[in-house]
Amino acid sequence: METSPEITFEQIRERAYDIWERNHRLDGLEIEFWLMAERELKAERDRKQA
Repeated sequence: METSPEITFEQIRERAYDIWERNHRLDGLEIEFWLMAERELKAERDRKQA
């Protein structure tokens, strides 16, 4: 069984920034965007491993 590649802080940061930009740079939603970025990256990783 393959081990899951670790999602790095930098990957999450970059994805969260992209999400922030897609959402018209709304302030006050940093945590939500961070968590959304983590979920997206984990889902992508899991799809690649399936």
